[in-house]
Amino acid sequence: MRPVALVLIVLALLYRLLPTLDMRWANFAPFTAIAFCGAVYFRDRRLWLLPFFGLCLTDLYINWFYAREYGYHLEWTGYVARILCYGLGLGLGRWVSTRKSWLWLLNGSLLGAMLFYIITNTLSWTTDAFYAKTLAGWWQCMTVGHPEFAPTITFFYKSMFGDLMFTGLFAGVMEWLAKRADEPSLLDDEEEETEGEEQPVEVEAKD
Repeated sequence: MRPVALVLIVLALLYRLLPTLDMRWANFAPFTAIAFCGAVYFRDRRLWLLPFFGLCLTDLYINWFYAREYGYHLEWTGYVARILCYGLGLGLGRWVSTRKSWLWLLNGSLLGAMLFYIITNTLSWTTDAFYAKTLAGWWQCMTVGHPEFAPTITFFYKSMFGDLMFTGLFAGVMEWLAKRADEPSLLDDEEEETEGEEQPVEVEAKD
């Protein structure tokens, strides 16, 4: 199953580059979900480098493209914030991998999307002179943003949708392959694992 997982990760990284061809795809790509799913399913931690550095490299290319085409570029602090988010995605994936449940998989993906949005937008709030450095200014940054652009909350909806779709697709494919190969599944709970174990037999004492 490992080659399939690697292919899915690479395809997701390439999917992130679609906005450089058509801006209508902007913000629909997965972010922390790529690192999250890699940590959930890759037991060899060296393989975590693929989603982590893949996300960092695609960020560099996307930033170069935006700077060339639109005159906008991400500051170094933005890179640091994103790297932090990707690292948190790996940590969440490692944590969820020990809790064999679709619910934890969903929770981890949602939490990763929320952390990415809160961390990156809070950074924008602290560095952008447009926003008042008050709670109201922070809330404006998290929901409305600049009036000349689409509300920033739409970025959260789109990125969350991208993360959830990728997590569902990735996990669905991996679970289907595991079932076909008769291998342990993320969905196996402790009750199922112990179902086949022999139970102690009570022997009645004879008088």
